[in-house]
Amino acid sequence: MADTGLPAGWEVRHSNSKNLPYYFNESQKLSRWEPPPGTDTEKLKTYIAENHSAPEIRLDTLGLSGNTVNSGKIRASHLLVKHRDSRRPSSWREAEIKRTKEEAMSIILGYEARIRSGQSPLGQLAMSESDDSSARKMGDLGFFGRGVMQKEFEEAAFQLKPGEMSHVVETASGLHLIERLE
Repeated sequence: MADTGLPAGWEVRHSNSKNLPYYFNESQKLSRWEPPPGTDTEKLKTYIAENHSAPEIRLDTLGLSGNTVNSGKIRASHLLVKHRDSRRPSSWREAEIKRTKEEAMSIILGYEARIRSGQSPLGQLAMSESDDSSARKMGDLGFFGRGVMQKEFEEAAFQLKPGEMSHVVETASGLHLIERLE
């Protein structure tokens, strides 16, 4: 079997609905779109290119590369603060998020003030404070086009110019600060 670069127990599978590869751990019954922690990304890139590439499947959509031409797509990073009424009130930081929406708003407004004052860049804060798995990539979501993200997120992200940051954006996932990268 080809070396995928994934940690023991993980395998690459293909989603028929999204026409994209995803990562699955049989023993833990876990699946995820992002490569699991401990992945050798160089080996994974090679494996994906050899086994899962087609014109519709590109490395930038997998969060593995950002050096291709992306017609109609933008690249953004974000910091997400979830609350107990979020669509999935758990994260890599907390198994069960119990804070209220008001508490989450207070937290994210504090982050926004720190970023706008120059005290901390969004990506740096996202690494330790974001409730999204993109935190380990400094909040970087890679390139995406229209129709991929939640409507409110998409509208805010596409209105930004590269280098600009949104004010707080509310979606079913929680409260976001979005920075357009490209």
